[in-house]
Amino acid sequence: MQHGVEIGRFITFEGGEGSGKSTQAGILANRLSRAGRPVFATREPGGSPAAEEIREALLSGQVRQFGPLAEAILFSVARADHIDYAIKDALQQGRWVVCDRFIDSTRAIQGVTAGVPRGLISALERLTVGAVSPDITFILDLPAEDGGGRGAGARRGAEPDRFEGQELMLHERVRRAFLDIAEEEPGRCVVVDASQPEAMVAEDVWEAVLHRLNP
Repeated sequence: MQHGVEIGRFITFEGGEGSGKSTQAGILANRLSRAGRPVFATREPGGSPAAEEIREALLSGQVRQFGPLAEAILFSVARADHIDYAIKDALQQGRWVVCDRFIDSTRAIQGVTAGVPRGLISALERLTVGAVSPDITFILDLPAEDGGGRGAGARRGAEPDRFEGQELMLHERVRRAFLDIAEEEPGRCVVVDASQPEAMVAEDVWEAVLHRLNP
C-alpha cells in the first residue's frame, strides 16, 4: 500500500504466433475495467516511447545479423525502460497491468529456441526485471500449424515480420518451450487451450483471474 492505494496486479499473456495473445489481453483488460478496476494495457517489446523505438528495430530484422544474444540484450533494454517508465508507476497507482508478452518470450525464443544460455537470460532478467514479476501468466497453447495460419490470416496479406516468418518446426519448438516454462512455474503460469473458440478462451482466462486474483 502506498498513500492508501492498493498496489496493482500484473498479468501477462504468452504463446506462439497466432495464439490470440493480443486479442485475449484486450478482452481481459476490458473485462477488468467493467469490474471497476483501473487498467493499464501494454505490450512487449514496447510499452514506453524508447521501447517502442527498439521494437521497430527488432521486428524489422535489423538486429538479426548480430545474433540471438544481441536480440536478447535489446529486448532486455526495452523491458527495463518499459518497467521503469510505465509498469512500475501503473502498479504503484493501483492499476492492473495487462501485458502482451513479457519475460517468457525472451526465455522461449532467444533462450531455448535460439540457444542463448539460460544463465545469461537469467542474468538479464535480474538486471532488468528485479522484483517486478507477473502475478499470473497465461500461456495460450496452440499447435504450431494452427498458429502459423492464424497469424498470416490476421495480417491480411501484409509482409510477415521476422518472427512470423520462421519455419513451422521452429514455432513448435517455441510452443514446447512455453509449456516447459509453465510446468516449471505452476504457481505463476496457467496454460489455456487456445484452439477453442475465442469466447471460450476468454472465459477460461477470466475464471483463472477470479480464482487466483479475485478482482
